[in-house]
Amino acid sequence: MKAKDYGLTKKDIIEMSDQYMLNIGYRFPIVVEEAKDTVVKDIDGDEYLDFYAGIAVNSAGNCNEKVVAAIREQAGEVMHTSLYPYSVPQALLAKLICESIGMDRVFFQNSGTEANEAMIKMARKYGVEHFGPEHYHIVTAKNSFHGRTYGAMSATGQPDNGCQMGFKPMLPGFTYANFNDLESFKAACTENTTAIMVEPVQGEGGVYPATKEFLQGLRTFCDEKGMLLLFDEVQTGWCRCGETMAFMHYDVKPDAVTMAKAMGGGLPIGALAATQKCAEALNPGSHGSTYSGNPVCCAASYAQITELLERNLAGNAKEMGAYFTEKLYTLPHVKEVRGLGLLVGLELENVDAVQVKIKAMEKKLLVTATSDRIIRMVPPLIITKEDCDKAAAILKEAILEVAS
Repeated sequence: MKAKDYGLTKKDIIEMSDQYMLNIGYRFPIVVEEAKDTVVKDIDGDEYLDFYAGIAVNSAGNCNEKVVAAIREQAGEVMHTSLYPYSVPQALLAKLICESIGMDRVFFQNSGTEANEAMIKMARKYGVEHFGPEHYHIVTAKNSFHGRTYGAMSATGQPDNGCQMGFKPMLPGFTYANFNDLESFKAACTENTTAIMVEPVQGEGGVYPATKEFLQGLRTFCDEKGMLLLFDEVQTGWCRCGETMAFMHYDVKPDAVTMAKAMGGGLPIGALAATQKCAEALNPGSHGSTYSGNPVCCAASYAQITELLERNLAGNAKEMGAYFTEKLYTLPHVKEVRGLGLLVGLELENVDAVQVKIKAMEKKLLVTATSDRIIRMVPPLIITKEDCDKAAAILKEAILEVAS
């Protein structure tokens, strides 16, 4: 849809959106009408270098040709079926995911938060069925982020700020422990703990990667106690961090893992993948979704994941992540650069990261900020050294202007 086809201007679209949509936060004052690869173009024809990829979604590039072709073809055949009949895209995608990451079963959802809700439900039901009615406790990490629905929001370890504010009481049964602190997690567990749930890299929490000792320690501890180890890879999954899934960096296999964002190529889809012993907890009638496994979304996801794997974009994420990190360390006011692959956090000192984000946008670079200290970048995994150089140069200008 083009604004001109409706006799509308950029100003009209922004005013219309501001009038009729909920105000839930800052929005870039641009109206996007086209996007391709690493470039986003607004209604006025201005081109922006995309270093946020729709927040880690467009990993194979904006409007990837194979993804677009798959969507067009499937939309002309069948757009929706519900879960009653089988469908070709759903079956092919389920097989691809399970065989690519070593899981046995998958259930499709419409978003990352829904995938996490499904994983929480599965873990609690597993504990109750195997150990008793009180065995539903889950330990998650402080400063984690698992979504904005009630179960996922309750699992999010930000009780005094962030997404929980104004929505209490939270769902009972969660305790928060210090990330990368194995002893803190052990101490938080009780006789009724059924699972530990963490992100391999905390994204919203400031881009903090887990250590190998921490995740391997959690795996050993869960095995000793008969607990499940759950990974939230909504943001880190599908090549973002330099491996197919981030957990593959750590030589640790979870009992279940969630995914979304990159797997859809731009269409809304998420998934819970699990081992057989976990998957059996969600039996007929215990879970479902009208749009689960939507044929068009599954076709897009199959094309997207195939692109990511066949083009070895995990390898490019690893190479460009290392190169970009070196460039970022040359910038002024940099305290630390953290991340894994192309999930990159730039921590600044003596300068406001939110204002740097806005200034960068004015200079035609799109990034996000997780706080007033940290710029988060999750660009398409197809970026080149030239893209990294350009982004670093714009960030340098933005930082200096904000600092002055």
